Amino acid sequence: MPCTWDPVTLGRTGLRVCPLGLASSYGVSGADVERAVERGVNYLYWGSLRKADFGRAVARIARRRREEVVVVVQTYTRIAALMRPSLERALRQLGLDHADLLLLGWWNRPPSPRVRDAALALQAAGRARHIMVSGHHRPTFPTLARDPALGAIMVRYNAAHPGAEEEIFPHLAEPRPGVVAYTATRWGTLLDPRLTPPGEATPRGSDCYRFVLGNPSVDVVLAGPKDGQELDEALAALDRGPLGPDEQAWMRRVGRAVRAARMAGQARSPVQALGRLVRILRR
Repeated sequence: MPCTWDPVTLGRTGLRVCPLGLASSYGVSGADVERAVERGVNYLYWGSLRKADFGRAVARIARRRREEVVVVVQTYTRIAALMRPSLERALRQLGLDHADLLLLGWWNRPPSPRVRDAALALQAAGRARHIMVSGHHRPTFPTLARDPALGAIMVRYNAAHPGAEEEIFPHLAEPRPGVVAYTATRWGTLLDPRLTPPGEATPRGSDCYRFVLGNPSVDVVLAGPKDGQELDEALAALDRGPLGPDEQAWMRRVGRAVRAARMAGQARSPVQALGRLVRILRR
């Protein structure tokens, strides 16, 4: 279980990474990013919402210790010709000459040949060391994993959405790609006491990260703290170590209830809500 401060290998990329990664989108300050790196966090994700202070911190860190950090740059482009200018702009903002991982974002089917070729051209030019892909459609990932050009994948996985345990993780081709998990707190709903079942404790953020890292198929869990307090709670996941069997069972009970409550709330009528709730709880 990689729920420790010991670095792990990110699948077939060979990159050595801390099991906890930081995302740029939620507001954590540049000073806190630097503090996290001092603690050993080295996976830095320049994602969809690019906060300027996060980017400045990456630039400062890279000037001192570029070889120690793994920087991920995401692109959502579906137009192959736009990929290079997108990556080049991000690299200028970060003061870097290359990204360690170029993330092709939100592909629920394998990227088109032209997009794939554009990414490989950037890799060949030395502007990205490895290519990774994210998506929401779990059945697509085993197909992606068979492409030797893809070094890593980024998947949704948490106690309320554990489907990757059956649909993705057992089906990854060897040598397997690196696996990065996102939405560990299910956008905060796993931390909401209003959704916690009666008689159960409400999880902390670190419990959610510990749950994800308890799966041996996961190399990195991505955290998106908005401030120093949330960062400290994320870092606590590695200090606290792996969940025990009783804690694992508790997180799964809470996760099922949270998913049932949220999906029931999306139903169009009370009858639909009740039916959906019963179906979910039977799974």
